[in-house]
Amino acid sequence: MTEPPGSRPVLPSDLGAVRTVLAADRTLMAWLRTSLSMLSFGFTIYKFLETAAKAGSLARPESPQKVGLFLVAMGTAAMVMGVIDYWITVRHVRKTEAFRLGRSVLAMSLLLALAGVALFLAIIDRAV
Repeated sequence: MTEPPGSRPVLPSDLGAVRTVLAADRTLMAWLRTSLSMLSFGFTIYKFLETAAKAGSLARPESPQKVGLFLVAMGTAAMVMGVIDYWITVRHVRKTEAFRLGRSVLAMSLLLALAGVALFLAIIDRAV
């Protein structure tokens, strides 16, 4: 399949560069899974401890917010670090040959990073 004139190919033509880009995709997917796990676990712990705090079972009722915020912040930071690492790798490959950066894993990672920020702000908002 040929590319229209003036457009960039989806992947480089050099097989070594293709393998590097695909390895960067897999690494970013691993960051995405780790981040999603931390975000969901942080929210679950927050809700569980919030219920325990309302029942009076916790000595410190502010602890659900702190634990939830910590895990959500770590998940969001993991996603941001993964995107930065991916971007650096792909930029290095683009120095050898131009190709499009419209990768679906990058779009999903950016959406997850935004969701992490939104979840973090929602937990803070509920405490106020």
